[in-house]
Amino acid sequence: MTFVDDVREAVRAIPAGSVASYGDVGRRVGIGPRQVGRAMSLLDETVPWWRVVYADGTPPSCHGGRAPDLLNAEATPMRGARVDMARARHRWTP
Repeated sequence: MTFVDDVREAVRAIPAGSVASYGDVGRRVGIGPRQVGRAMSLLDETVPWWRVVYADGTPPSCHGGRAPDLLNAEATPMRGARVDMARARHRWTP
């Protein structure tokens, strides 16, 4: 399994209405947040990419800026234009 596969698996485990930061995903799979970003760029549309946000809750701007609409459709807790990380952060079980 490659780090891209590990990222894919971790992101697919984030439930609707929850998010993880690039750093959260990186800690989960043992790589840095920039590597997570690289892996995310290689994944297809079947992976819920909009559930991976910046550490401050800012949604990604890729995919034509659709992330805020997708997050809102899943009733993800927001604070203005950012995800409320205290309420929405996903924590994987060990």
